[in-house]
Amino acid sequence: MRLKISHMTEYSYAEPVEFALQRLRLTPQDGPGQHVVSWQTSVTGAGREAVYTDHFGNHVELVSIDEGVRSISVMAMGEVETEERNGVFGPHIGYVPLWLYLRETALTKPGKLVRELARGATGDGELARMHGLMSAITTVLGYEKGVTGPDTTAEQALELKAGVCQDFTHVFIAGARYLGLPARYISGYMLDGTSMNAASHAWAEAHIQGLGWVGFDPANEICPDERYVRLASGLDYADTAPVSGMRIGSGPEAIMVAVSVEQ
Repeated sequence: MRLKISHMTEYSYAEPVEFALQRLRLTPQDGPGQHVVSWQTSVTGAGREAVYTDHFGNHVELVSIDEGVRSISVMAMGEVETEERNGVFGPHIGYVPLWLYLRETALTKPGKLVRELARGATGDGELARMHGLMSAITTVLGYEKGVTGPDTTAEQALELKAGVCQDFTHVFIAGARYLGLPARYISGYMLDGTSMNAASHAWAEAHIQGLGWVGFDPANEICPDERYVRLASGLDYADTAPVSGMRIGSGPEAIMVAVSVEQ
């Protein structure tokens, strides 16, 4: 499948900015199941300071915002060819050792609710248990915008019994690691005709013996197929956020994000 993607992020500031630095993870890369036909990112109101590959293998751009600016916009767009792999990404490669993906983070630390959910995931073998975990999450959590934020933990999402794809993914990762399987967070895009995911999407991958990394999207209760495009991977959302950074200056900011994915 050939997918055309555009992703625009606009920041507006109530007061002129003294200094700001933004980290962009908005460039997909060639890999199992996807080939980048064309891609470009452009920034208005800021200049590129560095481009590098981080320890998770993600393409990262650092941009600094000009002093006195009151708005910036970031546009990423291009085309990606994908293929059906039944959710299987394959063997682990890269700088980060596999055991690191067993490490708890602030967003994925398993509490009482995560542990109970994970223990209830049954099945004959690792793959079956991960499918069971995904189904269990879908049963417990309802997809609802506005009730959680970037800092919501897996345990908090289960307490609320609601969240968005980020929360579903954190719960899955927390449960998989509790059961002893390395798991990681994937940011990207999904072609979704229901418009359920109006922004960039997220799902998880668990490392299964004999298969390697296998994707699970608990927000939609499916394994990723040719409708998915990967952007970045990491231990949790903080490692993969499409746009993140810091700002010096007073006054609030407003953010607008518009994502389009079409065949």
